[in-house]
Amino acid sequence: MGLEGRNPDGGRGDARSVSWGDLPKKHQLFVLTLARLSEPLVQTSLQSYMFYQLKWFDPTLPDSVISSQAGVLHASFTAAQFLSAMAWGRIADSSRFGRKTVLLIGLGGTLLSCLGFGFSTSFWQALIFRSIGGLTNGNVGVMRTMISEIVIEKKYQSRAFLLMPMTYNIGVIIGPILGGILSDLAGTYPDAFGEVEFLRRYPYAPPNLLSAFFLFSAMTSTWLSLDEVSDRGHLLTLDTRLEKRDVGRELGRRLWKFFITKDSDDSYTKLPSGDDNEFETAPFIPGSRDSGTTTPSDDADKPKPCRPRYTQRLPFRRIFTRNVVFTLLASSTIGFHIGTFNSLWFVFLSTPVYDPTKPPESPSALDRNLPFIFTGGMGLQPREVGMAMAILGVLGIFLQLTVYPWLSARLGTIRSWRIFLLFFPFTYFLVPFLSLVPSSSGPPQPKDGIAVWISIAGVLALQVVGRTFALPAQTILVNNCTPHPSVLGTLHGIAQSVSSLARTIGPVFCGFLYGFSLAHGVIGVAWWFLSGIAICGFLTSLLVWEGDGHEIWLEGDEEDS
Repeated sequence: MGLEGRNPDGGRGDARSVSWGDLPKKHQLFVLTLARLSEPLVQTSLQSYMFYQLKWFDPTLPDSVISSQAGVLHASFTAAQFLSAMAWGRIADSSRFGRKTVLLIGLGGTLLSCLGFGFSTSFWQALIFRSIGGLTNGNVGVMRTMISEIVIEKKYQSRAFLLMPMTYNIGVIIGPILGGILSDLAGTYPDAFGEVEFLRRYPYAPPNLLSAFFLFSAMTSTWLSLDEVSDRGHLLTLDTRLEKRDVGRELGRRLWKFFITKDSDDSYTKLPSGDDNEFETAPFIPGSRDSGTTTPSDDADKPKPCRPRYTQRLPFRRIFTRNVVFTLLASSTIGFHIGTFNSLWFVFLSTPVYDPTKPPESPSALDRNLPFIFTGGMGLQPREVGMAMAILGVLGIFLQLTVYPWLSARLGTIRSWRIFLLFFPFTYFLVPFLSLVPSSSGPPQPKDGIAVWISIAGVLALQVVGRTFALPAQTILVNNCTPHPSVLGTLHGIAQSVSSLARTIGPVFCGFLYGFSLAHGVIGVAWWFLSGIAICGFLTSLLVWEGDGHEIWLEGDEEDS
C-alpha cells in the first residue's frame, strides 16, 4: 500500500515517439469514441435551452427560482449515476453481463431519457426522465475500463485516454449549436413554423429527437462492431467472458462481408479455420499497422490460445489503498467544480442583464457597489449560448490534438495534471465580471459587441486549457491507481460514482447559491465559492502519485507481455 506503484518519470520517454497512427486496435477505439460522442452531444444540447424550457414550464417564476431549478435538473442525472455507477461497474466485471451489455443498456436508457425530456411539459416530468437517464448510465467508467484494457502499454495512454475528453469537446461544439437552432422553432421562426401544431405543443422536442437518432446509431454501432472478448484470437478485455458468444458481433461480421467485401477479393484473406466466428476479418487500410489482412506467411498473426492474466479477484475491501483514496478524492473535487461550471455557465449566459430601472427581486438586495457587489447575467438567447459553447469546443479539440500529447510527454502525467489544475480558480473568479463588460446595446437588451465576445472567449480559453490538460491526465491516474487488474471495471465504476456524487452536490448547492446571490445583488458569490473549491482540488492533487495498475499481487498473477 506504499509507493510500489509510483512512476518517477510520470510516464515520460516512450510517449515522445508515439503518434495517433501508432495506436493499437483503432477500429475498437473508434466504436467506443462514437458511443461516447452521443452522450455529451445530448447533454450540451439540452443545456443550451434548459433555462428557457424551464421558463416555458412556468412563466411566472422569477429568474432566481429558474436558476435553482436548472441546478437541480442538471444534478438529477449525476445523482442517479451516483446511485448506480458502482453497481454498473460490478456488473461490467461479471462474466454474465460484461462491458458491452452495460454500454448498450446505458445508451438505451439515455435514449429513453432524451425522448421523455423533449416531450415533457412540467419540471417534474423533466426531472423524472433526466433521472432515468442517469440511473441506467454507467458508460463513462466502462469505456475507460475498455480503453485501458485495449491499450495496455503506458506509452500509448496519453493519446488513448485523450479520446474521451476530445470526444466531449466535439459534442460541446455540435450539441449546443443544434440545440440552439432546433429549440422553439415556432417561436424563433414564426413565419416558417408558427402554424405547426406539434412544434407549438412540444417546442423542445426537435433537438431531443435528433439526439435520440444519434444515440440509436451509437447503440447499433456498438452492438454490431464492438469486440469485448477477442480480436483474431487475441485477448481484448474481460478474461471471464472468453467462452461467451456475441451474437451482435457475429451479425456485424457477416454484414461487413456482405456489403463491403462482397466484390473485393483482395480486401481480406480467410483464416484457415472451420469456425468463422472465432476470428475477425477486417478491411485492409493502407498504411495501418494493425489492419486485418492476414496471409499464410503471417506466422506472428496466427491465433494463439487466450489465457487469463490473473486467476483470482481482489476482494472489494482491499480496493481502497492510500493512493486510491487520494486519487478518488482529487477526482471528486475536480468533478465538483467542473460539473458545477457546466451547469452554472449556461444559466449565467441566459440570465437577464442588470437593468437599473427594474426593482430587485428581493427587498433585502444590496445596493450596487463595485468591484464585488453587483448582479445580472449576459441575457443571451439559445443560439448565442450554443455559439459561446462552440468556442470552448473548438479550442479544446485544437489543443488536444496538437499540444497535449507533446506537453504531456515532456512534463509527465502527474506534473501536467497539477500545473493545469491551477487554471480553474482563475477562471471561476473572473466569470461574474463578464456582466460588467461594456455592451453595444443597453439594458435590458442582451450583451453584445466585440468586447463582450472577446471577454467570453478569454474566460473560456482559461477553462478549456485547464480541462484539456487536466482531465485526460486524471483519467490515466485513476486507471493506474487500480490495485489489481481484476477490479479495474469496479474501480472505474467507483470513480464515476464518486464523481457523480460531486457533480450532483455541486450544481444543486451552487445553483441555490447562485439564485440566492442573484436575488440579493451579489451574483459572484457562487463563482467565487467555486474558485475556492478548485484551490482545494489542487492541494489534494499534491497527495497523489501515479501507480502501475497492479499494486497488489495475488497468487497466480502473470506479468503482462
